[in-house]
Amino acid sequence: MRSAALPEYRTCRVLAAALACSFVAACAQQPAPPVPAREAAVLEANRHAEAQVRSGNFAGAARYYGEALRLAQSIEDIEGIASNAINLSIVYQRIGKNAEARASLAPLLDQGRLTFPPGRLAQAALRRAILDLEEGAYASAAGWIERAASWCSGRDCALSGAIQNVKAQLALEAGNADAAAASARAALAASRGSGERAESANALRLLGITSVRAGDAVAALSFFDQALAIDRELAVPRKIYLDLIGLGRARALRGEHGAARTFYERALTVSEADRDTQGAAEARALIDALVETPAR
Repeated sequence: MRSAALPEYRTCRVLAAALACSFVAACAQQPAPPVPAREAAVLEANRHAEAQVRSGNFAGAARYYGEALRLAQSIEDIEGIASNAINLSIVYQRIGKNAEARASLAPLLDQGRLTFPPGRLAQAALRRAILDLEEGAYASAAGWIERAASWCSGRDCALSGAIQNVKAQLALEAGNADAAAASARAALAASRGSGERAESANALRLLGITSVRAGDAVAALSFFDQALAIDRELAVPRKIYLDLIGLGRARALRGEHGAARTFYERALTVSEADRDTQGAAEARALIDALVETPAR
C-alpha cells in the first residue's frame, strides 16, 4: 500500500507582536528575525524535493529529501529529521528501492539518542510495515504494525485507518478473510471519521477483495465501485487500476465474462499509460484467461 501524498515539512515562526498589529506601518517596525542559514537550507532542499514530486521525478526528489535530511541531522532538527526521513522512504519505495526506503527510516527507528513524538514514530513504523508487507516479510510486518498501533494509541491519531488496512492485508495473506474484513471495516470507520479519503478507498477495496473470496459478487461490486469513485477523484493511477481489476474479478465471479473483459482492458489501458509494466502484465494475463461463454 503506497502512500499517494507526502507529509509536508514546514517551519513557521510567527511573532506574537504581529498578531496585535492593527496597521501595516506598526507591523513593519517589528520585522521577523532571519531564519538561521542551516535551517533555511533545510527548507530550500525540501522545497526542491516537493517540486520534484509534483513533476513525477521521484529519483530527483530522493536526492533533495536526502540532502534535507542530512542538513536537519546536522542541527538536530527533530521535526525536519522525522519528516524528511519519512518522505525519503516514500519516494525510494516509489522507484523500487525498498532497501534504501527501509534504511531511510533508521534515524527514527534505530537511533536512541534523539526523542521523536509518538505520531512520527507511528508513521515510521507504519512505513516499515508497508515495506515488509510488499516484500512478503509478513512476520516482520506484523511486528512493526503492532508497534505503530502502540504509538498511535491516542484518540486523535490520524493513522488508525492506515494501520487497520495493513492489518487487513496481513490477515488476507494469512488466509483469514473474516479477520481481514473486520480490520477493513474498522479502517473504513476510522478513515471516514478522520477524513482520510485515500484510506477509505483502501478499506473499501479490501472489503471488495474479501467479498470476492466469500463468493459475494454483489457486495464486491458495490465496494469496488465506491473505491473507484474516490480514487478517480484523487487521481491515483495504481489504485484506479486495482479497483478496475477488482470489478473485473467480481463480474467474472457472476459469469459475466464480457463485462469482466471490459474492466480488465480498462485496467490494462490505465497501467500502460502509467508505465506500470507489472500491472499491465497482470491485466493481459487476466484477459487471456477469460473464456467467453456462448451467448444464449
